Amino acid sequence: MKKIKLGFAPTRRSIFSAPDAVKYADLTRKRLKELGVEIVDITDINEEGLFYDEADRIKIMDKFRKEGVDGLFFPHCNFGTEYVVARLAREMNLPVLLWGPRDERPDEDGIRLRDSQCGLFATGKVLRRFQVPFTYLTNCRLTDTEFERGIRNFLAVCSVVKTFRSIRILQIAPRPFDFWSTMCNEGELLERFNIQLAPIPMPELIQEVKKVKAEGKEILEVVAYCKEAMNIKVGEEQLESIAALKVAMKRLADKYGCKAIAIQCWNALQGEIGIMPCAANSLLNEEGIPVVCETDIHGAITSLMVEAAGMDEARSFFADWTVRHPDNENGELLQHCGPWPISVAQEKPTIGYPLAFDYPGAVEAQAKFGNMTLARFDGDNGEYSLLLGNAKGVEGPYTKGTYVWVEVANLKRLEDKLVCGPYIHHCVGIHKNVVPVLYEACKYIGVTPDLYDPIEEEVRAFIRGE
Repeated sequence: MKKIKLGFAPTRRSIFSAPDAVKYADLTRKRLKELGVEIVDITDINEEGLFYDEADRIKIMDKFRKEGVDGLFFPHCNFGTEYVVARLAREMNLPVLLWGPRDERPDEDGIRLRDSQCGLFATGKVLRRFQVPFTYLTNCRLTDTEFERGIRNFLAVCSVVKTFRSIRILQIAPRPFDFWSTMCNEGELLERFNIQLAPIPMPELIQEVKKVKAEGKEILEVVAYCKEAMNIKVGEEQLESIAALKVAMKRLADKYGCKAIAIQCWNALQGEIGIMPCAANSLLNEEGIPVVCETDIHGAITSLMVEAAGMDEARSFFADWTVRHPDNENGELLQHCGPWPISVAQEKPTIGYPLAFDYPGAVEAQAKFGNMTLARFDGDNGEYSLLLGNAKGVEGPYTKGTYVWVEVANLKRLEDKLVCGPYIHHCVGIHKNVVPVLYEACKYIGVTPDLYDPIEEEVRAFIRGE
């Protein structure tokens, strides 16, 4: 599992039982350890290892920053001290998880030791006053299934936020002229979200490809992998060009410190090296470096978000919404020339020719069926949102490239969203249900979640532990 580090700050209030608060903080530590969650603890800050004193806040904040925590977890081990929680949360500007262990039955004298639930009500209100977004996990026992699910969901939310706030994309050449739909506002992405682009001209990529070919060694390794993992229906020289392109793009991404690539995949590239880049894109996608077509910067952002939501446990695929299913009223073809990662395929992929171009170098394979999340980050006129929802793979006619027919709950409703915007014909899919994670992450990154099915209450119920 991808490692996400939580700042662990269990809190109490003085008028309730301090020993019981210590007891439940320790039980929570133990449960998190059982779940394999990495925490930065505050047991060295005071004897109780609890957060309730303003004097400890700066020490805790300094420690969490030094240790590089990705999110904050505030178990309310009794009522809790809401104002110190809110102050720390506002200063740290990280995802926040509120939870408290379910309270016991009052004793025979009517005494209650903790009132954890009541404290959660107070902290939620104060966090709102401080304008701090937070995630709430229902008041439950440590052994309840909703606790584990809620923790893992929050870790994935932290993963998305961490990734989104440090995005840098290698932009290889401008968008193709005809693709006005993929234009983006580079300055606004930087100002609003700290999303950075590293634009390079096509000649810089071509020079790197030539350099890789002159060296030779890395090409042989990639060619050997392709012959083992895929059926090859292109010539040896063309396969070597595919390998050289893959290595060159990886080097340039490393050089500019980029986590994803958006490439002008046609037509200048074909005139220079005689191949489509799709298979090279596929190889990089399989390695966890998303590469998207037609210089679609928003598509690259979506790919990074989706894979982060899946904790990097599954590869995503970049697709076109293309045509309606000939027999299924809610079916649609997701397809692209051939850039999808090998692990997405339900069969051994082939490197051959794409549908609409005469140059070789595209992967051909049908993707696996099963349940998926489909998403698209996009925006125009200064407003950004994330379209997201579920789909399942279904049978359909053969077509060229990488493809899968999917079924959604209501295609007409989805079609309306795509046409009316701010979205386009591109989306990103992943064979996991990460809709709740992406939905919850949106509150921390200033993006509006836009569900293409009316399932918001179901998603919120899942997040809170129902």
